[in-house]
Amino acid sequence: MSPAPPSTDSSENATLITVAPTGAESSKSDVPALPVTLDELVSTARDAEAIGAAVIHVHVRDEQAKPTLDLGRLTEIVTALRENTSLIVQLSTGGAVTDPEEDRLRVLEAAPDAASCSMGTVNFGREVFLNRWDFIVELHNRMRDARVVPEYEIFDLGHLTTLQRLLDRHGPPYGEHIHVDLVMGVPGGMPGTAHALVAAVGSLPDGATFAATGVGRTSIPVMLAALSAGGHLRVGMEDTLTYSRGESVRDNAQLVARAAGLAKIAQRPPMSVAEARTLLGVRPLAAVV
Repeated sequence: MSPAPPSTDSSENATLITVAPTGAESSKSDVPALPVTLDELVSTARDAEAIGAAVIHVHVRDEQAKPTLDLGRLTEIVTALRENTSLIVQLSTGGAVTDPEEDRLRVLEAAPDAASCSMGTVNFGREVFLNRWDFIVELHNRMRDARVVPEYEIFDLGHLTTLQRLLDRHGPPYGEHIHVDLVMGVPGGMPGTAHALVAAVGSLPDGATFAATGVGRTSIPVMLAALSAGGHLRVGMEDTLTYSRGESVRDNAQLVARAAGLAKIAQRPPMSVAEARTLLGVRPLAAVV
């Protein structure tokens, strides 16, 4: 792999902001502001879009606010988000670390615009997030067949080697564009530092774009490093529950607003949803319904 050449598309002058509002790790009882119901997710999505988000990364909860990959619930939420926002709807195929592979593959049947595609196994604190090579290949190929744009999730530098191997052996994704999310600061993955981000960016496939996610207290350093390196941002209560020392996050809109503000300071203001669809190769909204 060689360093990706400078971008010549709209990402050069604008910042793609993804909001990840829920995740699968935090409990509603511990974090009352966590959006887990359909109405809460739609309200969160509307607020995030108004502030500058273009993509929503969705984990789903059941009636007891527990993580679920129930297809009916996934489909209901995709439909509701499309009816109430113009955001690119990206479903998580990671789910919770205990979810079986067949359920993770079935997520694509909910017909999202995009979905995550994790590039390798990683220790997730005390748990193990398992992503076997054969599963990665199956997910990549099914996404292409379903016309779902993948976001390749990178938790460690070796996952970029896996991504290049995947592309070399199985071809480009649907939409042709390669977009990765560097998930940094997970206990067991790469640290949320500028040094780690620079190393990862130097190993991206040619022509790829990247966003970066800083988990916990690494959120601000990762955002600043990503903007400086020409990258994009993912923020949200999936990854960050503390706004500053001793201050809990009020809601996801607060995190999106901070990201949008930093992007404007970097003279790369938030990208519109239409620009994001073009960048990522997502189907036009009219082609989805």
